[in-house]
Amino acid sequence: MSKISAFFDIDGTLYRNSLMIQHFKKLIKYEMIDPAIWHNNVKHTYSEWEKRYGDFEDYLEELAEFYVKELKGINKDYIDFIASQVIKVNGDKVYKYTRNKIEWHKSKGHQIFFISGSPDFLVEKMAGKYGVTQCRGSKYLVDENNNFTGEIFKMWDSENKQKTIDEFVEKYNVDLDNSYSYGDTVGDLSMLNMVGNPIAINPNKDLLKAIKEDRNLYKKTTIVVERKDIIYKLSPDVEVIEM
Repeated sequence: MSKISAFFDIDGTLYRNSLMIQHFKKLIKYEMIDPAIWHNNVKHTYSEWEKRYGDFEDYLEELAEFYVKELKGINKDYIDFIASQVIKVNGDKVYKYTRNKIEWHKSKGHQIFFISGSPDFLVEKMAGKYGVTQCRGSKYLVDENNNFTGEIFKMWDSENKQKTIDEFVEKYNVDLDNSYSYGDTVGDLSMLNMVGNPIAINPNKDLLKAIKEDRNLYKKTTIVVERKDIIYKLSPDVEVIEM
């Protein structure tokens, strides 16, 4: 018998920031990454986003490039220790709506999957904290000595998320028509498209545009925006005001 399931992105959908960014900052704090990497390469892009002149995705991509490069050669045991600290400090800094939905799905006996572009060692710890059925993050490869090679299998684009969903659907006998998915960027499009109940959480401009351009997705998607102490539920035809 097929089972109703819920697919969750993490960064920007459950967690209010990026797990990878928090891990990067911790690596600097523990002196495993030179602070000059931040100040000389990433800080400007971050400042542009913080002042709302730049784009968060540009900041995230630039940081990810240096993050992967700096992890090369570091032993996974050290990284796992710092990853545990990241989840301990940040694991509860989530959107109230999404946290409540996880509990609601559990109460209904639904299967829950985390699929995220964040590193697998962070995603696995976040999944453990919330007691989900299965998870998948970007895989960071290690050599025979358990040191990172600098190679990764990405999980932040729609195509790779699609492959993972297909795998989970077959393995866990998912009832897609009655299942749910939660995402915030175009990397989550395949996840939103596949199920009968897609929910876009604080969608960025590109995701909202993609939903509006896809008639089938437009008809079935719910838009949820959580700000301050209010959660708004909107239709996909919400007006976008360019700033």
